[in-house]
Amino acid sequence: MRILFAFLATLFLFGSISLPAQAEDPATPPVVTTKEARLDQLFVDLKRERNEKAAERIAGRIWSEWSQSGSASIDLMMQWSQKAIENQKFDVALDFLDQVVTLQPTYAEGWNRRATAHFMMKNFGKSMSDIDHTLRLEPRHFGALSGLAQIMAATGHKQSALEAWQRVLTIYPMMRSAQDQVGTLSEELAGEGI
Repeated sequence: MRILFAFLATLFLFGSISLPAQAEDPATPPVVTTKEARLDQLFVDLKRERNEKAAERIAGRIWSEWSQSGSASIDLMMQWSQKAIENQKFDVALDFLDQVVTLQPTYAEGWNRRATAHFMMKNFGKSMSDIDHTLRLEPRHFGALSGLAQIMAATGHKQSALEAWQRVLTIYPMMRSAQDQVGTLSEELAGEGI
């Protein structure tokens, strides 16, 4: 009997026999696995966060999720487009981004990046069209809403710019640039009403 006990104890210690798994700790939240579920949780966290730096970290994680297309080819074209934008080679960037939105039309960040390229070229109409596509795919895209607000301000539509910045703040309350723009535009519009 002692030999059998010693044998079973040895097997247990070296992992050949395992005990049944213990029940999961109900206090431990389940791991979020889908991209949509991760984004939903990040947006909840972003809306609740009252520390500006912590909110910036959450926003960075959201951008990281948005940047993952699920395709190595699309990701590579997005990298090339970003490099072209940084080098102010907007036509080259648009060539890549046209391919991105053609190959993966449900990838919101492809549309947003193309909107950014158009914006930097001052093609506001085309930028707004791409922003519209972005927001249809991801209505919480605070980057696209920020771009819309900047276009509205640049074209003299202050009230629309203010409304777009306010939409940004409903999603990302601690975004400093949005807070500043809401304050500035509110003062300007109040002054115009006098």
